[in-house]
Order: sequence, then C-alpha cells, then structure tokens
Amino acid sequence: MRLISRLKFQTKISVGTFLIVVAVALMTAVPVSRMASRAIIEESRGRGLVLAENFSLRLADAMLTQDLLRMKTMADELTAVGDDTVYAFVLDESGDVLAHTFKKGFPVALKAANVASGKGAHVQLLDTGAELVYDFAVPVIISGRRFGTARLGLSRSRAEAEVNRLLLTFGGLSVAAMAAALLLSSIFARRVARRINLLKEYAQEVVRGNLDIETASTLKKNCWEIMDCGRTHCPAYGKPRHRCWHMHGTLCPDCAPADSQGRKACVRCPVFRENAGDEIQDLAETFGIMAMTLKRQIGALGQQQQLMRTILDATPDLVCLLDAEGRYLAVNRAFAVFLEQSEELIIGHAESEIFPQELAAKRQAATRAILESGRGGQAEVSVPTPQGQRWFHEVNVPVRDPAGQVLGVLKTARDVTEIKQIEEKLLQAQKMESLGKLAGGVAHEINTPLGIILGYAQLLQDDVPEDGQVREDLRIIERQAKVCRKIVADLLGFSRQHESSMGEMDVNESIREVASLVRHTFGLEKVAIELDLDEDLPAITGDREKMGQVWMNLLNNARDAMPGGGTIRITSRRRHPDGGLAVSVADSGTGVSPEHLGKVFDPFFSTKGVGEGTGLGLSVSFGIVQNHGGTIEVESPAPPEFRPSAADGATGAAAEGGPGAVFHVLLPLRLATAGPDIEETTQPQTAQQDKATA
Repeated sequence: MRLISRLKFQTKISVGTFLIVVAVALMTAVPVSRMASRAIIEESRGRGLVLAENFSLRLADAMLTQDLLRMKTMADELTAVGDDTVYAFVLDESGDVLAHTFKKGFPVALKAANVASGKGAHVQLLDTGAELVYDFAVPVIISGRRFGTARLGLSRSRAEAEVNRLLLTFGGLSVAAMAAALLLSSIFARRVARRINLLKEYAQEVVRGNLDIETASTLKKNCWEIMDCGRTHCPAYGKPRHRCWHMHGTLCPDCAPADSQGRKACVRCPVFRENAGDEIQDLAETFGIMAMTLKRQIGALGQQQQLMRTILDATPDLVCLLDAEGRYLAVNRAFAVFLEQSEELIIGHAESEIFPQELAAKRQAATRAILESGRGGQAEVSVPTPQGQRWFHEVNVPVRDPAGQVLGVLKTARDVTEIKQIEEKLLQAQKMESLGKLAGGVAHEINTPLGIILGYAQLLQDDVPEDGQVREDLRIIERQAKVCRKIVADLLGFSRQHESSMGEMDVNESIREVASLVRHTFGLEKVAIELDLDEDLPAITGDREKMGQVWMNLLNNARDAMPGGGTIRITSRRRHPDGGLAVSVADSGTGVSPEHLGKVFDPFFSTKGVGEGTGLGLSVSFGIVQNHGGTIEVESPAPPEFRPSAADGATGAAAEGGPGAVFHVLLPLRLATAGPDIEETTQPQTAQQDKATA
C-alpha cells in the first residue's frame, strides 16, 4: 500500500485504467472462449451428422445395384468436401467393407469401433493415436430393411484448431484493445495530471505568499459581453479570469438568487452554460477566488495590524503579550526601548532570558498565577535600571479564546517614577511644613526665656570674683545657653522664620568665601577641599547669606563623613537645556547606606552619635534651596566623575577613600515668584538684645 500511495497520480490513472481493461477482458474472455469452443465443436459435430446422413441416403441406389465403383466415388467425394473429413467407408448388412477411402489399407478394428443401433445414427469419439475423430455410423435403410451402414470420420482436433485460431484472434484483439486503452488512459491521465500539477504550483505560490496568481483561463466571451449589461461598477466587470457565479454581490438581476441558492440558480444562466467547465476547471476557478479573497482579507488584517501597531507604539506605556508558555508573542516600541533591545530579539524568548534573575523569577511567578487562576491583577513594582530605580504601575490581564480558555497574558506597565517622586516631595513638604510650624512655635516660646537666662548669666559674671567657682559655673551656663540659642536659630531657620534678602549673587564667589572660612579648620582634621568651578557661570537671584549657609552645612556634613581625613570636591556647572546651575559637593567618606538615602533631608534625622548634631542642617538646606526654586539631591556611592582625589597626608583607609556621597544642588538663574515665606521678617535675638531684655 505504501508503494501505491507513493505513485504519481498520472501513473495511478494509467495503471488503474489498464487493470480495469485487463480485468474486464479476462472476465469476458474465459466464458466467451468456452462458449465459442463449445459452439464450434457442436457445429462441427452437427455438420458431420448431416454429412453422414446425406451419405447414407445417397448410398441407397448403389447398395441396391451393388455398384461398388459408385460407392467408392461417393466416399471419395465426401472426403474432398472439407479438410476435416478423415475417412468414409461403407459396410454391408453383414459388416463387410464395400468401399473406403483409406489409401494404406482399411483398419479392421475400425469396423467394430462404432455400431449403429436400430434405425438411428450413432456418434462415437475415437482416438486414432494421431488425433481425435468423431465417428458417425448411419444405417442405410431401404423400404424399412437395413442393407448396410455408412460410416464417416470427422476430425475433432481440426475443429479444436479452428477454435484455437479463433481464440488467438480474440486474444490479439483484446491485447490491441488493452494497448489502445493504456495509450488513451495515459493521454487522459497526463492531461488531468497536468491540470492538477498546475493547481499544485498555484498552491505552492500561495504558500510562498504570492496571492497575485491567476488560476482560471481567460474566457472567450465574458459575462458583461454576453449579457451586454454595461454595469462597469459590478464586482465581476473587467475581471476576465474571475467567474461571476463564484462572486457575491454581482449586479446582474439573474444572479440575485445565486447569493442565497448558490450555483443552482446559475445553471440556467447563459454565461454559466457557455463558460462552465468540468470539476477541475471549477476547482481552479474556486482556487482563484479563494486567493483573491485571501489577499483582500490579509490586506484588511494588515491595515488593522498596522493601526494597532501605531496605537501601541504611540503609547508611552510598556505593553507585551505572552503565550501560555511564558514566551513573548508581541511587544510595543516603548517596551523594546526600555529593555534597549529590538523587538525581534525579544519576541520568542522567555522572561528569564530578558530580565535579571531575581526580577524574572517574580514576573514568571505572577504570569503563572494568572494562567492558573484566570484572574488578572495590578501592582506597583520597582525595577532597577542603569539610570536608577524606576517605579511602574503594572496591570496584568488574561487573554482568552472564544471558549474561555486562557491563552496568554497581556501586561501593561506605566512609568510612575515621576509621580512617586512628586508624591514623596509633596509628603516631604507637608511633613516639613508641619514640623516647621511646630519648630517655629517652640523656638518663639523658648527664645525669650533663653535670652533672659543668657543675659543674667552674663550680668552675674561681673559681680563675682574672676577666679571663683561661681564665675566658672556662670561661664558654663553662658556656653550652654549659646548652644541652646544656636539650636533655636536652627529651628527658626528650619521654620523659615527669618529675614531673607534676595538679590543678584555670584555662586562661585559664595562657594570660595565659605571654602576659605573652613579650609584651615578642615586642614587640621586632614580634610582637603578641591574647587572645580565653571568661571563662565552667570549670576543668579538668591540670598547670599542663606546660600552660604547651605554650602557650610554640606561641607560640615562631608567632613563629618570622613573622620580619618579625606577630600571634598566642589563642582559648579551650567545645566543644559534649561540653562540653570548645578553645584555638586562630593566626599570620599563612608557614604550613605541605601536605606538612609530617602531620609537624609528629614528633620532631626542623623546618623551621628548623641550630642554630635541636631539633624537639622540638611533639612534647613533643603528648605533654603527650595525657597530659591531649586532642588537638592543625594547620590551614594559617588559617581567617578564627581569623586575627589585623596587628601595630602591621608594614610591607610583615608588615602584609599570610601564609596563617598555627592549632594547636587540644582538652581535656576532667576526666581519666577518669591514665596510668602521669604517675606517673613522675624529676626532672631542677638546677645545684646538678650542682655537688654534681662
């Protein structure tokens, strides 16, 4: 069966037709040959019987006259009638031979081989050794008396030879018929196979994506010519290779029932009757209509796909589609740009091949949960990127087929990092506003009694001996009161309860002034200061004193981070494209741990020991920079482009430096609007005022 299935269609038709003809020939040849052989033998036997009876009747006169010569003549004439007559002889009533045709003597045994009984003839099949012979014995009766017997021998072998010649002729004709059938079937099979192979080539072209093929032949006369309709806007008009009975929506009134009844309504149409062909032609025409329809559908699908691609690529959200195996089926441009890979490299791969191992495991677990439960979900996730941590609001939806079976997962992610930052800044501002109000109220309440304490301590020092214990105690009270006044001043600064004088200022000059003030003191602690300032910076609108306080707080914070010494590097640059300024203060100290990065600007937050700081310096700096319309950010470890070099004289770990940290102060050139906090003018009391109050 496998061999038959591998044969070509043309060979199958030829061999099949040939086998059918052979089977029919065999089924007819055997019974026909038997019938013909039987008929010829019976005809030969009947002819012999007629000859024998005729011979008996002619012998009557000769038997009466005993004319032996005439008997001999009649016997010889009988053998000359046909080649199948073997012998003839005459016996008298006693069985003696009167005449015979044997030339070599009469065979005596032949007389008793066949005896006629009664008045009827008797036929006996004899074997002479050379051939089979039908022996006919007919009595010669005259007036009811039997005078003798007429014997005739007719060869059966010669009759069979005739039968064989007839069968041979029949066989030859059968072979010729089979050869003709094989030839005609081959021609027919070749034509059918050629048309089918042409359809196969068309199908192969369709598989290759070529839908501009014409499978049907050009009609001799087209439908618009036969109907003489002139409807140029008909779908069938101008398409000589497309049959109108395969098309829907034609404008011919006779074709209206065809849309509902199919081709049955077209049987009476003159166009169909003139141009319709056989089943293969009908298949080719249907194939052409299929290719045309497929091309139209693919075109419409391509337009929809392009529209969806345009919509997906236009959205800034990250969109991806995964199959049931967790492999990407489609991604939009924003997703590919985020991963810094082309769409072709992403599609077909699993999430474990795209994302880092830890993040990929979380995403795969979420995908499996959706595939198993069939329920979507949403969450805010944090994703590490080379540009820093990014926050995304991710929505996951299961994709189902018409039967409700989950086929995959559609994931969309929107970058909410800026929203999170704004929320954090808003929360920080609200928290600082509340703390500022609290700090301002507390500072006002403490400032007056603190001034009185400080004034009395200073006055009492004039009334006690210089070297006495009481004077030393009063000095301690004065020093600690001044410390408290400094704390109150910081609280007032944090709550913005102070005067602020805005004007044009040079940022580089302000930085140099503060650096010169602390350079000697820092040098004693093996802390060096490097200045990398852009001399082409324009002036900005700001409070010179308050910005100096910001630089001082940042320098003190950097020095405290390097207890073993190190280097502080201050950099100023012009920002692009907004044109603002950026001042960066970097150190080579211990850096800021990741869990503290979001808290360094919180009021009263400090990593120093008890009594070593109030935790308000960076918070005050944050408020001052914010009042100037800018922002302040921290980054740790410090990037290489901001890291300072090792300080002179530093040794050991100090020489090598730690991860370090860098604070970026970003300022605009001009303030858009001065906030109401800048207009508040509550002046903290000085020592002289404290004395006067006392």
